[in-house]
Amino acid sequence: MHEDKAQSNEFSNGNGRFAARCSEMVLRHRFAFNLVAHNLLFALALLLAYMVRYDAARPGDEEQRAWFTFYYLPSLPFFLVIKSVIFARMKLLRGWWQYAGIRDVVNILIACWIFLFISYAAVMVFVHVPMWLGKLPLFSYSRGVLVLDFMATVFLVGAARLGVRFYHEEMRPASSEGVRRVLIIGAGNAAEALLREIHRMRIERYRVVGLVDDDPTKKGIYIHGIPVLGTTDDIKRICEEEEEIDEILIAVPSATQKQLRRIIEMCRGTKLRFQSLPSMDSLIDGTVTVNQFRKVEINDLLGREAVRLDTEAVSKFLAGRRVLVTGAGGSIGSEMCRQICLFAPERLILLEQAENNLFDISNELRRSFPDIDVTSVICDIYERERVMSVFEAEKPEVVVHAAAHKHVPLMELNPCEAVKNNVFGTKNVADAACAVGAKEFIQISTDKAVNPSSIMGATKRVAEIYTQALNGRDGCRTRCKSVRFGNVLGSAGSVVPTFERQIRRGGPVTVTDPEMTRYFMTSPEASQLVLQAAAVGSGGEIFLLDMGEPVKIVDLARDMITLSGMRVGEDIDIVFSGIRPGEKLFEELRTAGEDIAPTVHPKVKIWKHRSVEWDLINMVIDELQTLTNCPDRERIIAAIRRLVPEYDPLNPPSDKSDGRVARSSRSAAEA
Repeated sequence: MHEDKAQSNEFSNGNGRFAARCSEMVLRHRFAFNLVAHNLLFALALLLAYMVRYDAARPGDEEQRAWFTFYYLPSLPFFLVIKSVIFARMKLLRGWWQYAGIRDVVNILIACWIFLFISYAAVMVFVHVPMWLGKLPLFSYSRGVLVLDFMATVFLVGAARLGVRFYHEEMRPASSEGVRRVLIIGAGNAAEALLREIHRMRIERYRVVGLVDDDPTKKGIYIHGIPVLGTTDDIKRICEEEEEIDEILIAVPSATQKQLRRIIEMCRGTKLRFQSLPSMDSLIDGTVTVNQFRKVEINDLLGREAVRLDTEAVSKFLAGRRVLVTGAGGSIGSEMCRQICLFAPERLILLEQAENNLFDISNELRRSFPDIDVTSVICDIYERERVMSVFEAEKPEVVVHAAAHKHVPLMELNPCEAVKNNVFGTKNVADAACAVGAKEFIQISTDKAVNPSSIMGATKRVAEIYTQALNGRDGCRTRCKSVRFGNVLGSAGSVVPTFERQIRRGGPVTVTDPEMTRYFMTSPEASQLVLQAAAVGSGGEIFLLDMGEPVKIVDLARDMITLSGMRVGEDIDIVFSGIRPGEKLFEELRTAGEDIAPTVHPKVKIWKHRSVEWDLINMVIDELQTLTNCPDRERIIAAIRRLVPEYDPLNPPSDKSDGRVARSSRSAAEA
């Protein structure tokens, strides 16, 4: 039995190898195969033309019975040679028949018209030759044969090509295992191209149930045999009526975040998964193709249109300069490094305390930007002497300070560490930049520094105050600037990856409060706008980035559950767990009595901040220096409030290890 099975496997493998060799031979000799196939079709087309012209099925005179030997055979070489030359010049003998389309049919028509003109001209020339050539076939050649041959050639060659394509797309056996039933959003050019790609797939992966489009005039039409079932308002009804729709493919590359969000909201309560075509820019530049679907991510719903930078200003700011980035391995720092490399700095110094993060980003940058000199430095910014020695050795001209402790509840439990990193780490880096004569110092700040309610936000506000006061001081030629923005989508430890982990575990998804809202930006958008702000500033400014509309965290949770193919309240619960220490329900954009002014870039504003006396700053800094290892939270808060009087601590941590404010949990359905 085992021998029979082995022989069977050997036979199957032998057949597979034979088929592979045949396919390889066809590929290698494609032109020869095409030439032979076309000549057979040309010969058949001419034969059909003569049969129609001389009514071959009906007996007639001697001339009718002799057309095959007297006319067809003598003229066949002329037809084959001239047509082969024309088709070769039109590159029709190198085509891949399974991808035949309208362009191929048009080229076939053009080639046949060219041949018709050439052959008709040849016949006209032979009409006027001397009489002793009168018995040649072309002398009394029927012009009707030329027209009939034209029609037969177009029909046979076009039908052969389209027939091969039809076989590959419709008739070829395909495995139906794992096939997903899908509904396509959109019925335009992208959807048509998507359907063609689905039909061409060697292994059937998708079975398209229908399409929907917001153009009501398209309802009822068919595209490649697939009906347009309605508009996007009908999606939920269609999903309920059609059995077992597994996925929605969004074939609208230009869809806005608002349109995507509307589609997702309409599909809440279903168990659908969502995929989308790449962006139109990616399709046009050829980096991806129409069949490379991608999962719809929460970034697609919360991100905004691409930032348009003043590339000339940013290039002048960065090109050919030595740039140092602190916190280079973090979410924002690493993205800052990627964006900076696009503007060809002379040297990029990556300063980071976490060695694994530094290892990853340095390898990525060296691989992606081999022409840029990248240096990796492990350094804790709280160690002042180490920071100074690095700056003395590297002499950076531009410093982007992204290193910080950012997690609000953790900093409430560890206030002295927030002071060390966010206040004194920033002071060390800014002082070092001034000491070596760096031209630019840009601090990455946060919207939590506005009317802070947390240790994290308050320490970032202290860092802002110090660096702004440092700008223009005697002995400091560095232009110091700060840039504020909100939460970064997908950054380490942020809400999005936390929700993703909870969804993968099967829930529940924990939201602090049903009214909690936050501003969100993508890391590329934030990084680009930081560079834009830094390039236009003259020093001493606090820039505020346009963060769009605030998003309810509970809505974010619902959208992420829907995108994962789950149902809120059935597959995954949302549980409200209570506001955490230091958190506000919503972030503010300005402090009372102060205002925001525009800049040359519509997405960058300047926050008009109040000035703070240098002596007061130094007094508070000295006091905080004595509290860097102090466990007394109240003393730290009191010191900070001397410099940041608007600091109003909220929700002090309880005795619980996670510091969460105690409150009863409620489900999303109850909220």
